[in-house]
Amino acid sequence: MGTPAFKQLHGTNANRANAFGKCVAKAAAAQSQNEQGAAQTCKTEQADTNFAANHGGKSFDQFYGSGPNAKNAFGKCVSGKAEAASDTQERSTVNAAKTCWAEQTQDAAAFKSKYGTNANKSNAFGKCVSAHAKA
Repeated sequence: MGTPAFKQLHGTNANRANAFGKCVAKAAAAQSQNEQGAAQTCKTEQADTNFAANHGGKSFDQFYGSGPNAKNAFGKCVSGKAEAASDTQERSTVNAAKTCWAEQTQDAAAFKSKYGTNANKSNAFGKCVSAHAKA
């Protein structure tokens, strides 16, 4: 996405020098949410009596686990699903930021007017990225 877009998306102070820290904090919170969602999904899969029928005849432990007793199946399920969700979110955000950066460079005033919601429309870039990432 490039440094200027990154700073504009994540920075919150006047010179946006805090962008990296804000990004890390946001990513950590998102990862935690992804892990919670993945854990719930894996619990549901683990309890599914039709799991083997839908996964090539393999039990939950056989499908996700490794080794002779596959005691790591639940952890592998959660980490795999959480990582996939985080990767999807990151790709979506980066693509949205690139789209918004290109749109903003075409006509900054129109961009602020279209996306900005606060008094001075300074939140336009974040609002644009949020809208495009969800789409």
